[in-house]
Amino acid sequence: MTDPIRVLFPVGMLGGGFPPETVTRGIELGADIIAVDGGSTDSGPHYLGTATAKTARAAVERDLRVLVPAAHEADIPLVVGSCGTSGCDAGVEWVHEIVQGICADLGISRRIARVYSEQDPARIADLLAQGRVHPLGTAEPLRPETVARCRHIVGLMGHEPLADALRDGAEIVLAGRSTDTALAAVLPLLRGLPPGPAWHAAKIAECGGLCTENPRAGGVLVTVDDTGFTVEPLAVHARCTTRSVAAHMLYENADPFRLREPAGTLNTSDAVYTALDERRVRVEGSRFEPAEQPTIKLEGAASTGFQAQLITGIRDPEILGRLDDWCRRLIAYLDKHVPSTFGLAPGEYDYSLRRFGHDAVLGAAEPERGTPPREVGILLTVTAPDQATADDLAKFANPMMLHLPLDDDSPFPTFAFVGSPAETARGESFEFVLQHAVDVADERDLFRTVHSEVGP
Repeated sequence: MTDPIRVLFPVGMLGGGFPPETVTRGIELGADIIAVDGGSTDSGPHYLGTATAKTARAAVERDLRVLVPAAHEADIPLVVGSCGTSGCDAGVEWVHEIVQGICADLGISRRIARVYSEQDPARIADLLAQGRVHPLGTAEPLRPETVARCRHIVGLMGHEPLADALRDGAEIVLAGRSTDTALAAVLPLLRGLPPGPAWHAAKIAECGGLCTENPRAGGVLVTVDDTGFTVEPLAVHARCTTRSVAAHMLYENADPFRLREPAGTLNTSDAVYTALDERRVRVEGSRFEPAEQPTIKLEGAASTGFQAQLITGIRDPEILGRLDDWCRRLIAYLDKHVPSTFGLAPGEYDYSLRRFGHDAVLGAAEPERGTPPREVGILLTVTAPDQATADDLAKFANPMMLHLPLDDDSPFPTFAFVGSPAETARGESFEFVLQHAVDVADERDLFRTVHSEVGP
């Protein structure tokens, strides 16, 4: 029998905030490790493209000023994954700098491992030439020119690089892009517990309190053992139910029973969820199916140009009754006059419209599109090769966004911009262009680790 391992997951994302007393309670309950996710692709490609964080530095530091001393005083490791939102090398260094400052302020020394996941495009191109890069889902086969377009590329690490860092004595592990589950699964797997319960527990814990009925109350403690795991909220007034725990397999997962990791697939189709009391749930029956070929998923962001935006508010009932006509007239005017005025070919610029209050979210799938709205905010986004051109194109659209009539026989209407100037520069825009996986001989192949010590 292997001793159980208790994993404290305080919040769904570092910088999101949590009641400090919930971490204290997790330590009192015997936590063996603190794990927390620092990033995501949820907020789009900008953060990978620019190597910047979504979260405010002050918020990340606030959370770490609770977690770093808690782990130190309990003499347990702290693992942070996907540092700096995208997990690029700059994100790891950003979080490392914050941790350095906290340790210096507190007068404590910590052995730190930085596990880097950013990839050299030349290496990815070489792996592609070897036939080791494959599309995922509906993605097209990867082409060398797509790799060359990428501003930054990261590999999504599993638990093995993290386990190596802990084996080598790291007390704080700051990792680049990693699966959320790897952070919580690493210590149970390192201590020899079965992979089925370890990976399933990690999936349930990955977003902190989201697997509870009180998601904002704090994180969870998962206890993994030889036959399953138990999940318990850290806030005393929060509760887990069989439904709230089982439902989390649906979160960010196309298949409610299977979850792919670099080393294989978690299969929960035979899992049994049992309420131990009003707050705790026990799960047994999960299994892990090792992959014949380990793979590392790639994420890459490439520039699509520069953008500027205008927002105008329309309340004119005649315009709103024929809003599709008005929008078509606006785009037709721009497409007719932009090429001759600016010397741009149609493929060198783009205008897109979103109509908030009408169908901005669902578009053609909006069920109430036949009902004229009371008022609409028209968001025009301009994309061009450089910011100056994007700004000029937005200014060119300004008069039409303010006064465009329905037809040549209608009087000029007047709408309302949200501010002055009406145009807002958005800067460089990015898109995700990699949805591919690399065949690897070992999960560690694409990652690099640096050990150091910080303190007074």
